[in-house]
Amino acid sequence: MQISEKYNPQETEQKWYNYWLENKYFHSEPNDKPPYTVVIPPPNVTGILHMGHMLNNTIQDVLVRRARMRGFNACWIPGTDHASIATEAKVVAKLKSEGINKSDLTREEFLKHAWDWTHKYGGTILEQLKKLGCSCDWDRTRFTMEDNLSQQVIISFVDLYNKGKIYRGYRMVNWDPEAKTNISDEEVIFKEQNGKLYFLKYKIEGSEEFLSVATTRPETIFGDTAVCINPNDERYAHLKGKNVIVPIVNRVVPIIEDEYVDIEFGTGALKITPAHDVNDYEIGQKHQLKMIDALDDDGNLNEHGLHYAGKNRFDVRKQIAKELEEKDLLLKAEDYVNKVGTSERTGAVIEPKISVQWFLKMSELAKPALDVVMDDEVKFYPEKFKNTYKHWMENIRDWNISRQLWWGQQIPAFYYGIGDEDFVVAETAEEALELAKQKSGNPELTPESLRQDQDTLDTWFSAWLWPMSVFEGLLDPENKDIKYYYPTSDLVTAPDIIFFWVARMIMSGLEYKKEVPFKNVYFTGIVRDKQRRKMSKSLGNSPDPIELMEKYGADGVRVGILLSSAAGNDLLFDEDLMLQGRNFMTKIWSAFRLINMWNHEDKPAIATDNQAIEWFENKLNKTIVEINDQFEKFRISDALHLIYKLIWDDFCGWYLEAIKPNYGEGISKEVYDKTIYFFEELMKLLHPFMPFQSEEIWQLISERNIDEALVIAQQKNADSFSEEVIKNFEITAELISGVRNYRQTKGISPREAVEVYTNASEFVNEAVVRKLANVSEIHFGQKTDKPSFTFLVGATEVSIPLSENLDLAEEKTKTEEELKYLKGFLISVDKKLSNEKFVANAKPEVVEVERKKQKDAQDKIAILEEKLKSL
Repeated sequence: MQISEKYNPQETEQKWYNYWLENKYFHSEPNDKPPYTVVIPPPNVTGILHMGHMLNNTIQDVLVRRARMRGFNACWIPGTDHASIATEAKVVAKLKSEGINKSDLTREEFLKHAWDWTHKYGGTILEQLKKLGCSCDWDRTRFTMEDNLSQQVIISFVDLYNKGKIYRGYRMVNWDPEAKTNISDEEVIFKEQNGKLYFLKYKIEGSEEFLSVATTRPETIFGDTAVCINPNDERYAHLKGKNVIVPIVNRVVPIIEDEYVDIEFGTGALKITPAHDVNDYEIGQKHQLKMIDALDDDGNLNEHGLHYAGKNRFDVRKQIAKELEEKDLLLKAEDYVNKVGTSERTGAVIEPKISVQWFLKMSELAKPALDVVMDDEVKFYPEKFKNTYKHWMENIRDWNISRQLWWGQQIPAFYYGIGDEDFVVAETAEEALELAKQKSGNPELTPESLRQDQDTLDTWFSAWLWPMSVFEGLLDPENKDIKYYYPTSDLVTAPDIIFFWVARMIMSGLEYKKEVPFKNVYFTGIVRDKQRRKMSKSLGNSPDPIELMEKYGADGVRVGILLSSAAGNDLLFDEDLMLQGRNFMTKIWSAFRLINMWNHEDKPAIATDNQAIEWFENKLNKTIVEINDQFEKFRISDALHLIYKLIWDDFCGWYLEAIKPNYGEGISKEVYDKTIYFFEELMKLLHPFMPFQSEEIWQLISERNIDEALVIAQQKNADSFSEEVIKNFEITAELISGVRNYRQTKGISPREAVEVYTNASEFVNEAVVRKLANVSEIHFGQKTDKPSFTFLVGATEVSIPLSENLDLAEEKTKTEEELKYLKGFLISVDKKLSNEKFVANAKPEVVEVERKKQKDAQDKIAILEEKLKSL
């Protein structure tokens, strides 16, 4: 068979991916096999593949492909998330570039633009996942805004509302002035920013005295409705019951007392702006203060801002500081570093804002969802994330589920009157009309009498149903798919959405199916650069995954990214890892070409062959057990390391060298067949990690029909193995390495045969030692008086008479230097072991290590002293 000299990923990858798709290997239907189900964490429909996606989806593909090869009916559901804020922002920006403002459009017109944008760009990331080799069931691709999934979101909302778990309330929210919507607490990212702390003068009414109040946001004084002091603060006892005048605004507001104020912090007096600060809002409610909202939805001052009306909040901050100074209302301004809340999606500084929103009560949902994780009904890998989860679930707040956007599922609340309670909640407008007639007692209501709530639901309110909704679990709770595939098996996700998504999916699964949505959650680390910065487009420190795959091959990139990806630990990206992945592909291809170059002859296997085969068969079975154990613990990187070592070191480095025929000779047909069998088993183990090259080699080894493709081949179960056989070969490898070390350090050619003297009575795998170490004669149970190179393998002493070509004087000098070093080393070990305190207090295993060092040094010194005598 003619096999190309170099493996070409570009030629191979598309060919095999198309073959897998054409033959529906990734498609799953319920059958009599046990299911293995994974739902993809749906990437934003706006997204393109980044390094985090690549790590996450490679891990998912490894798990899915392995399950398929271990007798499971593997089903990996792909899909995308409509990503309300991100997508709407992109559509608004596109329209703006065309001279169209969102405010000039009707909701229907805007949604048409959003759908056009989604249809044009929405499939990009899924196509990129195909390039990575992801074996998703593409026939089952879902989108969180498609009709059936949207309908299930509405069903869920109506159900929870009818159960009394959803309510409408007037609350302080996190307002994103750029996206023009509120966002949840979890979507607020706090960042340190340099700013100023302004000390303002609030004059006491009817007096020349003033109260100094510190603030980082002087532009909010237009919303001030009180100044608060601690009732126990003696400095301000004389001011109790008095009023102050708000600077510039000239509004008279009361001085109130509350123990919330920290006497030691700042001036001990706080300006209270209930409409613009969460804590001020609570104090305002408690003291029944007036609420003045001085900012509009764009983050500009409104009519309450007087002469600053219409100006941006940050511009006003600079201008008002100047005005305060001119009017002698600014005591001082100091540099100040504080943490400012910003929007995760847009980066805009968050503005606390009072608003009517929809909320989901979380306390009842959270308790059972906490219990199933604490009781390991849902297992977290690594386990450390259980504590993070527990802390959040025990301190959970009601979920603000409404967003002031048009792209998303519109809240199914219908208003029929002008009062706060004049609304009904229903799945359809027809049902809403009937309910409205009943609630209002007005049978004359018409469809035109109703107006639907303008807000949409938080994107996560659709995502929390994902493991059920992809199988129509709320539309048709008894359908064959939901009954077969749910609960799903494993979830692979990033720890930064443990609250947004993982916790909420567990809640919804228990609420609607009375079952957890998955059995295991594997948290990947965050991909960082060498400076430990999170990779991002904004920092410009993230390579393009597509370019990496074109350079190193998809398999090379998959292996590279997994080699250093321990569960839950951040991955420091290094392109050298991709190179290592590509080198691994080259090694495997070279090994395959080597085997295929050998002629196979009808002759019996020789001793070397039999010894190598016996060892590798045992080694293979033992490694399979170890690989399975690592997968059980979700130590996927460690499983790959085992396969890597088995192929690179054991198969290529030792086995193939042992059975390789002499130049001009052929290999036994029996040995060739066994070698091909081993190679096939290695390809099965490797396939989940390197699907393309392994399939290419599998198909080149032998003609296969469509039922024999590697993608659906079954990995072997481990047979029994002998630890003794494996241990003996490790000793054999040490002996060979010792002889090779002699040649390397003394500059002796590998072709020059050597004779060996040893105190051993025999060498296990003697034939392998003779061949791979190029040993002409072994003198068992004999010493030599000749000047020799001597080394130890355990208790076995091996001496190789020095070549006549060596400079004996130079050898003597080197030996003396080595002896001097060893004697010095032995003194330090003896000193430690003669220290009674060390021996008494150190762990027994630590003391044992020191004793072994002592024994090894003594043995080596004895050998070197013998060598010096012979020299």
